[in-house]
Amino acid sequence: MSAQHKIPEDIRPNVKTALAYYPQLKNTSIEFRFKKNIKKSTMQARPTFGSFFKSRKNRNYVILISEKFQIADKEFLTRHIPDAIFIGWIGHELGHIMDYQNRSKLNLIWFGLKYLLSQNHIVEAERAADSFAVAHGMEDYILKTKDFILNNADITQSYKDRIKKYYLSPEEIMELVEHRDGLE
Repeated sequence: MSAQHKIPEDIRPNVKTALAYYPQLKNTSIEFRFKKNIKKSTMQARPTFGSFFKSRKNRNYVILISEKFQIADKEFLTRHIPDAIFIGWIGHELGHIMDYQNRSKLNLIWFGLKYLLSQNHIVEAERAADSFAVAHGMEDYILKTKDFILNNADITQSYKDRIKKYYLSPEEIMELVEHRDGLE
């Protein structure tokens, strides 16, 4: 963590844990900010608008965190989810930032447009973020997050189906770990 990171005090320990897996982001400007509600999502990483006019190394990013999320007919405060799950979610969002850093201005704009217009591109983008998190050693957190969602009786089937559709499965995560560790 560095002065480049703006983190609300109550989530600082969990964000610091996730950031420790991404030493490349030490000098990257990232603001972690709570938002009342994010459509169809718990968290969202993106470059700030002004960053589109800066070079890759000078871009600023924001990770928006929904203040609450819904499980069945109950609302829960995001701040109150178990630490490992929160760290996994943050690790996934940091994976998006790693992906964005590899993109030119034009490619980043094109990426955003495709994300808005193409279901297939959402799958690619979300799986890439999971892959970055696993490549950086966060598989335990990512797997705990998937388990929390997929095996929680209170979470709606439609949300579980969305997770299955767009993100890596636990089996695919384990394959990436085996490949990364050279165990195949």
